[in-house]
Amino acid sequence: MDTTLRDGEQTNGVSFVPHEKLSIARMLLRDLNVDRIEVASARVSEGEKDAVKNICRWARQAGMIDRIEVLGFVDGTTSIDWLHDCGCQTLNLLCKGSERHLRYQLKKSLDEHVQDIRRSVDYATSLGITVNLYLEDWSNGMKDSPDYVHAFVTALQGLGIRRFMLPDTLGILNPMQVGQFVGQMLEWFPDTHFDFHAHNDYDLAVANVQAAVMAGCRGVHTSLNGLGERAGNAPLASVQAVLKDHLGIETSVHEERLNAAARLVESFSGIAVPPNKPIVGESVFTQVAGVHADGDNKNNLYCNDLLPERFGRRREYALGKNSGKANILKNLEELGLELTPEQTRRVTERIIELGDKKQLVTREDLPYIVNDVLKHSAPDERIKLISYMVSTAFGLKPMASVKLEVNGEVYEESAMGDGMYDAFVRAVRHIYKNKLQRSFPWLTNYVVSIPPGGRTDALVQTSISWTYNDRAYRTRGLDADQTEAAIKATIKMLNIIENE
Repeated sequence: MDTTLRDGEQTNGVSFVPHEKLSIARMLLRDLNVDRIEVASARVSEGEKDAVKNICRWARQAGMIDRIEVLGFVDGTTSIDWLHDCGCQTLNLLCKGSERHLRYQLKKSLDEHVQDIRRSVDYATSLGITVNLYLEDWSNGMKDSPDYVHAFVTALQGLGIRRFMLPDTLGILNPMQVGQFVGQMLEWFPDTHFDFHAHNDYDLAVANVQAAVMAGCRGVHTSLNGLGERAGNAPLASVQAVLKDHLGIETSVHEERLNAAARLVESFSGIAVPPNKPIVGESVFTQVAGVHADGDNKNNLYCNDLLPERFGRRREYALGKNSGKANILKNLEELGLELTPEQTRRVTERIIELGDKKQLVTREDLPYIVNDVLKHSAPDERIKLISYMVSTAFGLKPMASVKLEVNGEVYEESAMGDGMYDAFVRAVRHIYKNKLQRSFPWLTNYVVSIPPGGRTDALVQTSISWTYNDRAYRTRGLDADQTEAAIKATIKMLNIIENE
């Protein structure tokens, strides 16, 4: 079960609007094909209610309404009525899985809590709503009051609860404890379906999920990009890879869509995916050391089961001060360029020199570096920036006027934007759409850095990623002005596509 839209939205600073929630729900169920999704907490807000109604309406039409779940509370009929009004048919009821929580938060006895739960389950069942039950703080319950946990779950047997969900609410467990505690639950209640819900406070969420599955848990909870309260939940991509590669478990998840889902949630959440995050990080399929590229040429010596093609990606070879000849040759091969050994040596030296200055070198930069080093003319500039003007003023939207030469013909357009660079791109888009009747590449990422290391008078480096006709491009521009650097990267990208 994926809980990006419920627990994931409890990440500090993350709030999805209704149409974003619907887009993510569709991605999770239709493209990724996870079994179930938890989409909200009951009673949060009217906006949340609208989002759940939209998701349930779509899911019912798609025949997936039984895969939609909402967290609710033991509050009489309030949460259940909220769910029923939204059209949701599955309630994940939050109850107290530790004696400490029961005593100090609810200030009730076990019998009183059980009776409240019975009334909630009976009412939900009368409305046709299926009930799963969260044992909140179960991990501390098993550590400090296992007799309470046993008595609690025993008292709830026979109520028709479909799944008992075991959360490590505060992320305190290690894999050995998870295996022990889950094993104990199954020894007590062998015919009960248990889910495990991990938190990542000690960076053990994925390992704990693996331990829970090995101990007999039949369901696990994940979130895209590991979003969630505090340090987050177990990331879906990592859990999928571990279950398949380490435990030999086949799931329904479509692995090739994991990267696209990560990018969608990154965009909507505003939380960037770290470059080194397993499976979906930008750099995780990039070989940096030259010896690794050399090994890949010799029977894939530096490859493991996490092949990038499996996740809809491809392996890349970084260009920088650690690049060896093998890295350069791999990138030249991708670009269809052939150099002599002496030319390759000189290009390698130039790339190492740029890397020492902390400049990012992308594969798309390589033809320019080759031409510069070998003193050839620059690659054909079929697209030339003749002139541009960008302006901004307080209280007014930025504006840009652009004159562009495309294959010898000059075109001019103006546009307003949300920033100076946005205005520039919109003006160029107008040229492509209105004058050339052509589509324009889609900007997917924009990163600004100061290569020499933080001085205010340093050059600004802008790296921009694009997609065009299902291909990804990344170009960079260097200038004292950020907008100018971005414009240089843009014109470079347009020429690369035009020459192809």
